[in-house]
Amino acid sequence: MAPKKAKRRQQQGEGGSSNVFSMFEQSQIQEYKEAFTIIDQNRDGIISKDDLRDVLATMGQLNVKNEELEAMVKEASGPINFTVFLTMFGEKLKGADPEDVILSAFKVLDPEGTGTIKKEFLEELLTTQCDRFTAEEMKNLWAAFPPDVAGNVDYKNICYVITHGEDKEE
Repeated sequence: MAPKKAKRRQQQGEGGSSNVFSMFEQSQIQEYKEAFTIIDQNRDGIISKDDLRDVLATMGQLNVKNEELEAMVKEASGPINFTVFLTMFGEKLKGADPEDVILSAFKVLDPEGTGTIKKEFLEELLTTQCDRFTAEEMKNLWAAFPPDVAGNVDYKNICYVITHGEDKEE
C-alpha cells in the first residue's frame, strides 16, 4: 500500500506543478521538444534573442530588428525553457477554434464543396474585410500555402495546420 500512496502523491505533485504536459499527446510533446532544440541554437536550455536571430537567419530572415526579437522573447513571463515554450504553444492553441468550426467557415465560401477556394477571392476577402491582412501577411500566407497551378488554395490543409500546427501527410 505504501508505494501506491507515494506514487499517487508524486503524480499529483508533477501534474500540479506543470499541467501543460497534459494538454498534449506524447507525440506532440516530442515534436515541440525537437522544435525547441532547433530554436535553442546555443543548447543552453533557454531560448534567447540570439537563438531567435540565429534560427531566423537559417530560414532566410536576415534583417530582423532587435525590437522584434525583444517582443518575441517578452511574450513569455520569464526565461523561455521547454516548459515555458510548451505553455506558450498551449496558450496560443487554446484560443484557436476547433478544426470543424474553421472548416465550416471555409465551406460557406465553397458552395461546390471542392475543398479549395480561388486565391484571388480569398485574398480579396482577407485584405478588405474585418481584421484585414497586410501585404506582408498575404505574402507569408501564400508562402506557407501556395495555390495550385489553377490558382486554387487548399483550405482543408490551412484548417489542419491552424489546429494541429503542421502540414497534413498526404
